[in-house]
Amino acid sequence: MRAAIYEDFLQPIEVRDVPDPVPHDDGVIVRVQANGVCRSDWHGWMGHDADIKPPHVPGHELSGVVEEVGTSVSRFSVGDRVTVPFICACGSCPECDTGNQQVCERQEQPGFTHWGAFAQYVALRHADTNLIRLPDEVDFVTAASLGCRFATSFRAVVDQAKIAEGEWIAVHGCGGVGLSAVMIASALGARVVAIDIDDDKLDLARSVGAEVVLRADRTDDVGTAVQDQTAGGAHASIDALGSPATCRASIQGLRRRGRHVQVGLLLADQRAPEIPMDRLVAHELRIVGSHGMQAHAYPRMMDMVTSGQINPGKMLGERLTLEEGAHALQNMANFDSVGVMVIDRF
Repeated sequence: MRAAIYEDFLQPIEVRDVPDPVPHDDGVIVRVQANGVCRSDWHGWMGHDADIKPPHVPGHELSGVVEEVGTSVSRFSVGDRVTVPFICACGSCPECDTGNQQVCERQEQPGFTHWGAFAQYVALRHADTNLIRLPDEVDFVTAASLGCRFATSFRAVVDQAKIAEGEWIAVHGCGGVGLSAVMIASALGARVVAIDIDDDKLDLARSVGAEVVLRADRTDDVGTAVQDQTAGGAHASIDALGSPATCRASIQGLRRRGRHVQVGLLLADQRAPEIPMDRLVAHELRIVGSHGMQAHAYPRMMDMVTSGQINPGKMLGERLTLEEGAHALQNMANFDSVGVMVIDRF
């Protein structure tokens, strides 16, 4: 099969022929029809993820068709149209038993713990636990754009931030995760402040539901600006980018008893940001992480997509070839893309 592969961290990502994957007894091989280009894969290529052992094929926001099925798989068959959470759970650990597959103790992640979907085929284990059938109304590119970004944002807004109609929510960073959060929160009746350093991204944020937009690089104190725009602070706030500055601004912009949700990864030398603990205690703030979404939780999100209540297609940016996707991944540090980039030609 053709795959985009790198021999070591920070080395060129090249498209070449590699051996086809073989299914485990409990797994499947998916013929990839679309795969998102995500900043998490860029972190992996940079060497920020200890699970990755080069040579490596990235890619975890996939959709496609089941090509082969392992002997113990009972719920899926060759030809099924599927997607998958980026956290592939074991299905049997204590967290999985309580329905929290997104923090499975023995989780696997395509594109991290094993080769991913920047390729014509990808192997996925524990298929009966992890695969999600695609409704006929959802095409492969849309399904890939749901990927880790939209699904992660959905759980972050709905389950972790617990946003309610009429509440203010601030979204720091308007990449794929942030724009998804803006759209989802707006669809649920929340009032959204979107923060970024790029006018095009803020324009897109406004088009998918942001009521207020702020240029972080033209604002002396982002937290104070959010408080001013929301008459006392946001009820909830999401750091969708992942940096010490956005994390702190997200917390500073909350009103009393507000909820901060950390979605963007802080890795390498940024993994331990300063937290305004005095404010946390005095205002009884809540800080939680959000790490993907379980396969069994997808139906509500899919129902909102098929009903038109949310439309991920509005955030679709470029459609790329596999070669173009490899090049785009290596240049993600430039933050020059608007919307979600999806590889759909392999």
